Amino acid sequence: MSEHRLDCLGEACPVPLIKTQKKFSTLNVGDVLIVEIDHSCAMKNVPEWARKEGYNVEIEEVDDGQWEVYIEKNK
Repeated sequence: MSEHRLDCLGEACPVPLIKTQKKFSTLNVGDVLIVEIDHSCAMKNVPEWARKEGYNVEIEEVDDGQWEVYIEKNK
Protein backbone atom coordinates (compact mmCIF):
# COMPACT_ATOMS: atom_id res chain seq x y z
CA MET A 1 0.00 0.00 0.00
CA SER A 2 1.25 3.46 -0.80
CA GLU A 3 -0.15 6.97 -0.58
CA HIS A 4 -0.33 9.35 -3.51
CA ARG A 5 -1.18 13.05 -3.31
CA LEU A 6 -3.04 15.02 -5.95
CA ASP A 7 -3.00 18.81 -5.67
CA CYS A 8 -6.23 20.27 -7.05
CA LEU A 9 -6.07 23.49 -5.04
CA GLY A 10 -7.39 26.48 -6.97
CA GLU A 11 -9.05 24.33 -9.64
CA ALA A 12 -12.78 24.41 -10.35
CA CYS A 13 -15.09 21.66 -11.61
CA PRO A 14 -14.76 19.47 -13.47
CA VAL A 15 -10.92 19.57 -13.43
CA PRO A 16 -10.40 17.99 -9.96
CA LEU A 17 -12.73 15.09 -10.80
CA ILE A 18 -11.06 14.43 -14.16
CA LYS A 19 -7.59 14.57 -12.60
CA THR A 20 -8.72 12.27 -9.78
CA GLN A 21 -10.17 9.69 -12.18
CA LYS A 22 -7.05 9.78 -14.37
CA LYS A 23 -4.63 9.42 -11.43
CA PHE A 24 -6.79 6.78 -9.73
CA SER A 25 -6.67 4.55 -12.80
CA THR A 26 -2.87 4.28 -12.41
CA LEU A 27 -2.97 3.11 -8.77
CA ASN A 28 -2.74 -0.45 -7.45
CA VAL A 29 -5.33 -2.11 -5.23
CA GLY A 30 -4.63 -1.06 -1.63
CA ASP A 31 -3.22 2.34 -2.58
CA VAL A 32 -4.70 5.54 -1.19
CA LEU A 33 -5.12 8.75 -3.17
CA ILE A 34 -5.23 11.98 -1.16
CA VAL A 35 -6.93 14.69 -3.21
CA GLU A 36 -6.37 18.26 -1.98
CA ILE A 37 -9.44 20.37 -2.80
CA ASP A 38 -10.53 23.94 -2.04
CA HIS A 39 -13.57 24.20 -4.32
CA SER A 40 -17.00 23.31 -2.92
CA CYS A 41 -18.27 21.83 -6.20
CA ALA A 42 -15.30 19.44 -6.37
CA MET A 43 -15.79 18.69 -2.69
CA LYS A 44 -19.18 17.26 -3.62
CA ASN A 45 -18.31 15.59 -6.95
CA VAL A 46 -15.06 13.79 -6.09
CA PRO A 47 -16.31 11.87 -3.01
CA GLU A 48 -19.65 11.22 -4.72
CA TRP A 49 -17.90 9.62 -7.71
CA ALA A 50 -15.61 7.52 -5.48
CA ARG A 51 -18.48 6.23 -3.33
CA LYS A 52 -20.55 5.44 -6.42
CA GLU A 53 -17.61 3.37 -7.72
CA GLY A 54 -17.53 1.51 -4.38
CA TYR A 55 -14.28 2.94 -2.97
CA ASN A 56 -13.69 3.83 0.67
CA VAL A 57 -13.77 7.60 1.19
CA GLU A 58 -12.75 9.75 4.15
CA ILE A 59 -12.79 13.54 4.21
CA GLU A 60 -10.69 15.76 6.44
CA GLU A 61 -11.03 19.54 6.59
CA VAL A 62 -7.46 20.78 6.91
CA ASP A 63 -8.26 24.49 6.80
CA ASP A 64 -11.32 26.68 6.41
CA GLY A 65 -12.55 25.82 2.92
CA GLN A 66 -9.75 23.34 2.20
CA TRP A 67 -10.15 19.57 2.35
CA GLU A 68 -8.21 16.36 1.84
CA VAL A 69 -10.24 13.52 0.39
CA TYR A 70 -8.77 10.08 1.09
CA ILE A 71 -9.86 7.47 -1.47
CA GLU A 72 -8.75 3.86 -1.04
CA LYS A 73 -8.53 1.69 -4.14
CA ASN A 74 -10.06 -1.44 -2.67
CA LYS A 75 -10.75 -3.36 -5.87
